[in-house]
Amino acid sequence: MPHVRRNADPLPRAARTRRRQAPSRLRTGAVLAAALVLASPAGALAGPAAPPGPAEAPRASLPAPTGERPVGRTTLHLVDEGREDMWVGGPRELMATLWYPARSDAGRRAPYMTEAESAATLEARGVTDLPADTLHRVRTHSRLDVAPARTGDGLPLVVLSPGAGHNRIWFSSLAEELASHGFVVTAVDHAHESAPVEYPHGLVTGCAGCGSGEWARGAVNRAGDVSFLLDRLTGPDPAWRWSHVIDASRVGMAGHSWGGSATAETLRLEERVDAGINLDGPYYATALEEDLDKPLALLGNDRGIAWEGHEEMWPRLTGWRQWIRITGSGHSNGIDQGLVTEQLGLRDMYPAEEWRNLYGDIPVGHGLDLVRAYGLAFFDHHLRGGDQPLLEDPEDVHPELVVVDPG
Repeated sequence: MPHVRRNADPLPRAARTRRRQAPSRLRTGAVLAAALVLASPAGALAGPAAPPGPAEAPRASLPAPTGERPVGRTTLHLVDEGREDMWVGGPRELMATLWYPARSDAGRRAPYMTEAESAATLEARGVTDLPADTLHRVRTHSRLDVAPARTGDGLPLVVLSPGAGHNRIWFSSLAEELASHGFVVTAVDHAHESAPVEYPHGLVTGCAGCGSGEWARGAVNRAGDVSFLLDRLTGPDPAWRWSHVIDASRVGMAGHSWGGSATAETLRLEERVDAGINLDGPYYATALEEDLDKPLALLGNDRGIAWEGHEEMWPRLTGWRQWIRITGSGHSNGIDQGLVTEQLGLRDMYPAEEWRNLYGDIPVGHGLDLVRAYGLAFFDHHLRGGDQPLLEDPEDVHPELVVVDPG
């Protein structure tokens, strides 16, 4: 087992498609139960949530970005006619959200989830005392569809891949932080692996792949999604009107849980992606078949949940590498779920042990800040060449970022 100086779920089952509306060492064949913060472990998206009670409904807000630049946000619907969806057939469809440094902070504030996604998420958990649009109204720090900041050299791009059954928008805090410091960031909902996801034609999809056990195959499938996304963002026929601000020679990726597995696969398969962060996800056999000479960091939980492949992957990393255990953390501290859940007064819906496996004992806001700080330092150094003391000695900058020495 790894030695730590001082001092994983990948993946939930989720709802099927419809119109609007655990500890120990885990192996590939195991059902990995990474819970959705506001989604039931299984079942269909149910009927509409009840209207709010007499008390004023609570509001949630994302932490403010620390960079100097205002943040813009836009959403893309992409269809890959050349790939068949491995879960349901037909062309592969993706929803992607982009965050980027904006020219000004004028304009309409971007909502959080869509209203349909908010309603489906609350319904699945059985939340009946909040308005159906509660997650639509979470306060963000992004302006909708505003022009990006002018740039002479282009901006580095960071791709974010969510965990199984998780909506891409849970990455908003990390994305806004990076964008405020001069990155273009895109989070992608991998069709039928993320949930709930609303498409422009009104379909709200669940996670058909979450109950399949096809974690390794799905991680490789996600790498294909990222390749297609890069084609549409940086190729000759870009899907975003301002794609010219992206520097296609500087691309990074981070992923949570199944998305962390996909990050390793993407680094292996996609030469355009230069560096990546795995936020507490396993490494599957395909990623372990060959050495990887690109920078890869692992941010692991502090709950004793040892995902498969971590120790086996370490000697395969022949380039820059770092393994961090965040003191007091659980599986999902790098995304917004825990913070939003707590702000909405829903923490008590979770048994104490389930909450600790997801978010540990560390205050959820602080845990999220640590991931944002590490992510910013990592991508600044590996995509822009910045001097980052946090990477040189993480514990000196943030004592909770404990360096693991696998020996």
